[in-house]
Amino acid sequence: MSEMELKGIVDRIVGYKTYSDKRKIDALLEINADIWANQGSDSTKGEKEKAFKDSRVVFRGIKEIDKEMGNSFLRTQDNG
Repeated sequence: MSEMELKGIVDRIVGYKTYSDKRKIDALLEINADIWANQGSDSTKGEKEKAFKDSRVVFRGIKEIDKEMGNSFLRTQDNG
């Protein structure tokens, strides 16, 4: 999935009117878990960099819902 496609999915989830904030964040974290679950010891550096960038897209979406939580995820990723 391209970064633009992922951004569209994240934006759609963030914009859901019928989802609670918790449900939106849970859906975004599920996407993030899937991104990293597909990484393995045989993943190339490029694949790992793409996963890192995709994860940031998800975390920015979380930041739109809960600024403190989103910033925390982004800071943790930067320090990890």
